[in-house]
Amino acid sequence: MKNVTDSFVSLGHWPSAGSFGFNTDILATNPINLSVVLGVLIFFGKGVLSDLLDNRKQRILNTIRNSEELRGGAIEQLDKARSRLRKVETEAEQFRVNGYSEIEREKWNLINSTYKTLEQLENYKNETIQFEQQRAINQVRQRVFQQALRGALGTLNSCLNNELHLRTISANIGMLGTMKEITD
Repeated sequence: MKNVTDSFVSLGHWPSAGSFGFNTDILATNPINLSVVLGVLIFFGKGVLSDLLDNRKQRILNTIRNSEELRGGAIEQLDKARSRLRKVETEAEQFRVNGYSEIEREKWNLINSTYKTLEQLENYKNETIQFEQQRAINQVRQRVFQQALRGALGTLNSCLNNELHLRTISANIGMLGTMKEITD
């Protein structure tokens, strides 16, 4: 093995017999040393490098597969979310339309209710006015009747004297007696 190593280390330089030495000529030794190192690395590192590259390739492929699965799941979730959004938008539109029609219905119900209440109030007002008018008419009639009665009593009292009064009473008693005899 020593002969092989010596031949690689100093190809261009033959040291003195039996001694080991270094070739300091950079231009002569570097390409040779680099080719030897690369040859050894390729020969011995080929399997390791191949395994590393295969592992890296598998990880990349697995990552791509996982990404594709995640992408598919995300697309599916996006489709579901869009479907739910369309459903919610449709329901919201129905609620909006129903809400407007409900508001319109409530508005008309309120208008009709207010109109009926106003009619009732108008009827109550008219009934109250009629009642008050009738009461006022009755009060006026009573006062007129009372004044007429007072006037008649006053006239009778002033025109009647005791003698006329006694004759009227006697005449009335006589009429009552005659009526009693007719009924018996």
